[in-house]
Amino acid sequence: MDKLKLLIFALASILFSCSKTSGTGGRSTIKGVIMVKNINILGTIVDTYQAQDEDVFIVYGNQNNTYDDDISTSHDGSFEFNYLNPGDYEIFLYSECINCAQGQDSLILKPVTIENSNEIVEIDTIYIANFI
Repeated sequence: MDKLKLLIFALASILFSCSKTSGTGGRSTIKGVIMVKNINILGTIVDTYQAQDEDVFIVYGNQNNTYDDDISTSHDGSFEFNYLNPGDYEIFLYSECINCAQGQDSLILKPVTIENSNEIVEIDTIYIANFI
């Protein structure tokens, strides 16, 4: 009988100690679309199109100062981060910046929360600038 109690205790410890945190290993997805706005010298938007081959970064949780993974957008500006656990994430990418110091880009940051397993979170379209 003592062996059975020990076995039950060991199994319960294993089951309840394996809480998953933000990151890979789950069944959820974060996806979205990146669009480019061409802006002329007067600040007028002259064209908008899908951002092809644009780098998109993800940070798992909010304890991290560096990105955990990245992906490039498809031909239609879409991207997906798959196999994620429930938790908090930050999606970010860079955009050209007319008011920033030379060579610097502005950071576009989107916080995202996955609340359930097997969830697909679609974020709003993100627009980046291209000064022509």
